[in-house]
Amino acid sequence: MRVRIGEGVSLNVRVHGEGGSGGPFLLVHGLSSNARLWDGVAERLDGHPVFAVDLRSHGESDSPPGGYDTATAAVDLDAVCRELDLPPAIVAGQSWGGNVAVQFAARFPARVRALALIDGGWIDLTTRFSDWQSCAARLRPPDVSGMTATELRARLRAAHPDWAGWAIEATVFSLAVGLDDRLTRRLPIPRHMRILRSMWDDPPQPYFPRVEVPVLAVPAGTKTPDLDGLRDVRVRPYPNGDHDLHAQHPASIAADLMSLR
Repeated sequence: MRVRIGEGVSLNVRVHGEGGSGGPFLLVHGLSSNARLWDGVAERLDGHPVFAVDLRSHGESDSPPGGYDTATAAVDLDAVCRELDLPPAIVAGQSWGGNVAVQFAARFPARVRALALIDGGWIDLTTRFSDWQSCAARLRPPDVSGMTATELRARLRAAHPDWAGWAIEATVFSLAVGLDDRLTRRLPIPRHMRILRSMWDDPPQPYFPRVEVPVLAVPAGTKTPDLDGLRDVRVRPYPNGDHDLHAQHPASIAADLMSLR
């Protein structure tokens, strides 16, 4: 489904369970990812309409020249909800999408019934790096020029042997595959870096006190996230989980989201 959000920009929204009578779920992917990574979760949210959004220059959405920052992504979600006339939704965001979801909940509280943060939503890059230059050098994405989709699939299978085939293909879809099987970025590196800079300048923690809904934090690994400021939060850790928990454990993540109903 294409949703026009203004400024001549349309975002792609993957819709599941359209006939469901329960409250809606709104799912937000991470940086340089796409909405298809939520498919395994979405198909298990029985009885509920599910809307997974491709943010700007991600997945099948438009690629306007501007708007590559967390604040604009939150405004875009508000526009999607307005255009679809959604009632308050359970909003889940993964990685950078968690940061977006926190800001969305703080700035547009009437849109959100509960919040799920999947290994993100607490990412503050200033606590990990001494300055922006160090951060940018360390987190700049690799150049994929010359890599083929076949090679990427092989690498993903080796790195994630417990992932299902759909999750491998959804990850490959984060990049565009040419007729020669060569990969190109849907989100060009300069735009990726603009989003990364917004994560540096605009971390989620200042928004925590404005989040009025129940929050489920789902970290991967053993490190406890900084959630100070959230009023109503419970933590469901995955000690041996991948960063892409929604791809690795879709059934468990779906059950976690259903617990917020």
